[in-house]
Amino acid sequence: MGNKLKNLGLITLGLVAGVAASLQFSAMAQKNVAPLPIEELRQLADVFGLIKSDYVEPVDDSKLISEAISGMVSSLDPHSVYLDKKAFKELQESTQGKFVGLGIEVGMEDGYVKIISPIEDSPADKAGVKAGDLITKLDSLPVKGMSLDEAVKHMRGEPNTKITITIARKNVDKPIVLTITRDLIKTQSVKGKIIEPGYAWLRVSQFQEPSLDDLVKKINALYAQDPHIKGLVLDLRNNPGGLVPSAIGISAIFLPKDVTVVTTNGQIPESKANYTASREYYSTRSGPDPLAKLPEGIKSVPMVVLVNTGSASASEIVSGALQDYHRATILGTQTFGKGSVQTIRQISADTGVKITTARYYTPSGRSIQAKGITPDLNVEETAENDGINSLRLREADLQKHLNNDTDAKAGTEKRDEAEDEKRAIELEKTLKPLEYGSATDFQLMQALNHLKGLPVQLAKPADKADSKEDGKDDTNGDKKSEVPSAPSAPAAQDLKSNKPKK
Repeated sequence: MGNKLKNLGLITLGLVAGVAASLQFSAMAQKNVAPLPIEELRQLADVFGLIKSDYVEPVDDSKLISEAISGMVSSLDPHSVYLDKKAFKELQESTQGKFVGLGIEVGMEDGYVKIISPIEDSPADKAGVKAGDLITKLDSLPVKGMSLDEAVKHMRGEPNTKITITIARKNVDKPIVLTITRDLIKTQSVKGKIIEPGYAWLRVSQFQEPSLDDLVKKINALYAQDPHIKGLVLDLRNNPGGLVPSAIGISAIFLPKDVTVVTTNGQIPESKANYTASREYYSTRSGPDPLAKLPEGIKSVPMVVLVNTGSASASEIVSGALQDYHRATILGTQTFGKGSVQTIRQISADTGVKITTARYYTPSGRSIQAKGITPDLNVEETAENDGINSLRLREADLQKHLNNDTDAKAGTEKRDEAEDEKRAIELEKTLKPLEYGSATDFQLMQALNHLKGLPVQLAKPADKADSKEDGKDDTNGDKKSEVPSAPSAPAAQDLKSNKPKK
């Protein structure tokens, strides 16, 4: 089982490939595949030869092959990508929660690099880069015509070196030019404090290698400060994902031992798996279980989990599991909907491909892909019920996104993206920067109200109706925090037949 944990990871790619992606590292294995399409391969060889003989200037063989592989893989979906030597090394380093760059999560749209989200407190975030921005130039180089991999190479670099990016922002007439200094992006993924006597707030901004140990330490410190905690808020807003073992371990802190946390299903046998709240899935280190010395009350303390549109991937694993077991009330807005697993196949000593190999499912069998987690209590970011999160970019808005195999309607909703972006920009101008964990944090205050049994200010009626259509309780009523009996094995068994249980 230790090998399964070793092979399973979920990581925020930052500049490498966009929104957080589930990763499995393994060497390219010989598999039984259908016969190769000889005629099509002959055409590829003919084009290769034509470029070599007729192109205006000589082109290196390795460059042509690399670009052919890159184009083939990136045509599949927004999260599949070819990793050359540099990108492969950076990907491995980023699992440790640090990398040198600008601190943005990106994708490609209409030939430009689209900002999905700036990483909290990164150079890009401090420079004013916003989700939805399109990068049109990197220094003096036009982005149009570059692959995502090429653009990433230009944005990466050594610490303390500068890059000038030109941004096109909707409803801003002139290009925005920003000079940003590259830096080591090293985030402190866990924060926490006693908000008021009896109530604690814990924030996980990314799921990194140290996150589980850091969260355990923080929980113990908070209980030492206040042994009578009667309500806990776990804040996963704008958490784009991270390592899956970390997500499983953090789920295991609050769930009964050995219950299912997440299942995966794909075409190959190794993609069909059931990951439980067991040590073998969140830690392979020798020595005591990292969860062994947690306060006894952590398994039953009433909980609220805060999510929003920026909560993706591993955040959706945790919030989906805690929701399925009724262990916590999910409060906030619809999550991003990143429910696919990417496997890293090493194709040489220092290169690989990141390819989508599976979807993941909550313990009850829900696929989150292109849909996300629907909160139990739909609460907007501000008291004005501005609806800003419904206007922001989600998985379903990405070109060539994978469909949801348990909900045919998920990700098919049409919206006027131009109008939504226009409205989002106008709203962003009126919003003050969110100070997580502060007295001005509206969603946090509503979470506290819920824990105290006080009224919660829900989103406007239109959003409320949408949530009820999904079968969620949008009242400030009887959502319980105790852990019920865990779902039985059939959900995982159904995955084997590609029919997840709802």
